[in-house]
Amino acid sequence: MDKPFITDQTYVSKDFTGNQLAKGDYENCVFEGCNFADAYLDNQNFMDCEFIDCNLSNANIRHTTFNEISFSHCKMVGLKFEDCNTFLINFSFNDCNLNYSSFYGLKLLNQQFVSCKMVEADFTEATLKNAIFDDCDLQGAIFSRTELEKADFRTAINFVIDPETSNLKKAHFSKDGVIGLLKKYNLTIEP
Repeated sequence: MDKPFITDQTYVSKDFTGNQLAKGDYENCVFEGCNFADAYLDNQNFMDCEFIDCNLSNANIRHTTFNEISFSHCKMVGLKFEDCNTFLINFSFNDCNLNYSSFYGLKLLNQQFVSCKMVEADFTEATLKNAIFDDCDLQGAIFSRTELEKADFRTAINFVIDPETSNLKKAHFSKDGVIGLLKKYNLTIEP
């Protein structure tokens, strides 16, 4: 069964928790103030779309395609991005709550996270070369066997990364942020 092709549509303040978003290929669409919490977004295709002020917490995104997607001011708690269709995966996050979300094993080159809360997010075995964590709270985030070459953590806070288990070659850190790299050594560092 072919999915319908939906283009140039704007959805404002729609609740998709009970009424599921129609299966389709969505291109150049805007979702603003929509509620997708615990909804089924599996097997959807989103291309060049924007999600603004939406709640996607715990949504099922299995086999969903996110290509050139912008998430702004969204609540996205507990999403398992590794369940997405990883072919052409490309998204950006601005002022989003990504607490407890997982990016396990994903290859996200030049990924941008701007002003995001990412408490206990999982980046295990992810490839995040040239990623930018601008003004992000990474308290309890998991970086294990993570490829972070040239990643930028200069304005990120509360991260703990073990340089012995993740590649940090040419990554950028502020002087204060270096403490997050030494945590496992239980050092006392004074100003």
